[in-house]
Amino acid sequence: MARLLIVEDDETIGKVLQSRLRMHDHEVVWERSGRGAIREATVAGFDLVLLDLGLPDLDGIEVCGQIRRVQPECVLVMLTARQDEMDVIVGLEAGADDYLTKPFGLGELLARIRAHLRRGAPAGPVRPEFTIGDLVVDTGARRCFVAGREVTLRTKEFDLLSRLASDAGMAVSRQDLIADVWDENWFGSTKTLDVHVAALRAKLADAADAAAAEEVTLPRIVTLRGHGYRLDSPAG
Repeated sequence: MARLLIVEDDETIGKVLQSRLRMHDHEVVWERSGRGAIREATVAGFDLVLLDLGLPDLDGIEVCGQIRRVQPECVLVMLTARQDEMDVIVGLEAGADDYLTKPFGLGELLARIRAHLRRGAPAGPVRPEFTIGDLVVDTGARRCFVAGREVTLRTKEFDLLSRLASDAGMAVSRQDLIADVWDENWFGSTKTLDVHVAALRAKLADAADAAAAEEVTLPRIVTLRGHGYRLDSPAG
């Protein structure tokens, strides 16, 4: 059983989601406003948040960012009627792990929730720690360090880095990354993968810049167009 937060101002959608998720033995809290959702997320822990971006009081992107700050480990799925690709990207960059565009099928939503909850545990690497240049990925403790300084990563960012580090220097297909980090039966947008890669690159670069007094050697996440990504050693 998981603890879920629904943030949805539409009474019909909210009631249906709450009822169906409770039928699957989840504990469900339903909030109808952005402020209520932030307040609830601040005082209680959740495994997964379903967040409608079209809220009456606050912009959903702002709510997304605030919930992510107080719930760094939960899965956050946006529900949006916005068709603009940039809106989706901004939402993912604000802290969301995934999104569904309205109207969506209830079966698709339930399958997506099951996939996220199954993948809540870290992906299983072949060894507990990877050291590549000045990057250390401690999979046992789920901690990442650059030149001895810890880098704070979101759950999927860490899992993605661990997966690439486990096959450092090798090409990893988009399909394998989605299957290993998200779910083998994933049928959502792979744009989620690209946004997480971009966020991971930015955080590692920022950590290297913070150690400007030192000569930092970091591996590079290389884009392999039409295939996937590869984590290259500093000398690669």
